[in-house]
Amino acid sequence: MRSKTEQELFWEGQFGNDYTQRNDILWEQRQPFFANILSKTFGVRTICELGANRGHNLQAIAHLSSNFELTGVELNPVAFTTLKAISNVSAVHVSIQEFQPNQTFDLVFTCGVLIHINPDDLPLIYQKMYDLSNRYILINEYFNPVPVELSYRGHSEKLFKRDFAREFIEQTQQVSVVDYGFLWQQVNPSWDNTTWFLLEKIA
Repeated sequence: MRSKTEQELFWEGQFGNDYTQRNDILWEQRQPFFANILSKTFGVRTICELGANRGHNLQAIAHLSSNFELTGVELNPVAFTTLKAISNVSAVHVSIQEFQPNQTFDLVFTCGVLIHINPDDLPLIYQKMYDLSNRYILINEYFNPVPVELSYRGHSEKLFKRDFAREFIEQTQQVSVVDYGFLWQQVNPSWDNTTWFLLEKIA
């Protein structure tokens, strides 16, 4: 039986509860980004967010079209309670590492989640994201060309920056880059200076 990482225990505990309470983002402010991303895809109907927190990203997508089938994966119990209350979203209370669905999805994505995962687990999660996706993978995270760890609200080993997309591509060897960009907080106040990469599986 696998043991949970220090990071999983941290985020499903009180710190994760507190994060959820202060992370009250208006989903409307995130809608333009997802509209832009989805305009670059074809045939997307099923979407899964890994680390969905309280579900503001999925709400933004849900209000773009009622045709999407949305799944949110979240390990924090407070966030999950809010997530599962959203109509048209199938909420799963589990860590990404332990998520074992009986389906795949047209688009699998993370937003500010990989940065908080134990780096030793990243290869497993990259492979899981690849296997869960029928076609597209979106990675929207803090970027740094080389791996670095930063102090996060006085805690160590809870925030990591790196080139997640490059590592994903090098590990899987079976994706191409559709597009990428930077969400500058100066003009996108609901985002926190993150870099996004939309990847597509090579047929």
